[in-house]
Amino acid sequence: MSEPVLRLAEPGDIPTIEKLLAAEWLPPMMIAEFLPTFWVLDEGGRVVGGAGLEVYGPAAVLRSVVVDPSLRGTRQGHRLAETALAEARRQKVQRVYLFTMSAMPFFARYGFRPCTMEDFEPSVRESWQYRGLSEMPEIRNRLTPMRLDVDQ
Repeated sequence: MSEPVLRLAEPGDIPTIEKLLAAEWLPPMMIAEFLPTFWVLDEGGRVVGGAGLEVYGPAAVLRSVVVDPSLRGTRQGHRLAETALAEARRQKVQRVYLFTMSAMPFFARYGFRPCTMEDFEPSVRESWQYRGLSEMPEIRNRLTPMRLDVDQ
C-alpha cells in the first residue's frame, strides 16, 4: 500500500477530521477557523489523519495531531507534526504550545517540554483551548501543557 498523501485540509474534510478527533477524545472544534493551517493525510480520497496549527503572532498552538488506528506505527503522526512545525518556522513563530493527555513522549521527541498554563504567553491565552481549559479544572488537571522554543 502506498503512503497517504499529505495535503492542506479542505472544507469538505472537516466532518471526517471531527470524527477522527472525537474517536481519540480530542476536541473536534474550531477546525474551519484555522483551516489554512490544518493538514490531512488522504488515502485514496479518505481522510486518515490530521493536524492543525493555530498561530497567534509570535506563538502558536499545535493541536489535533491524530491518525487513524490502522496507521499507528507508520510514522504518519510524525509527518503531520513535522509539517505543522515547519509551518511554524516559516511563519517565524518563536514558541509552540500544546496540551496532551498521553502523548508527552511523542512530543518530547521534537523538544517540547512540560510547562504550566501560567507559562503560556498572553497571545496564546486568547486561544479557545486555553480559555476553555481555564474554566474547566476537571479536564485541565488531566492534561499536560507543553512548550517548544522554535529554532529558526
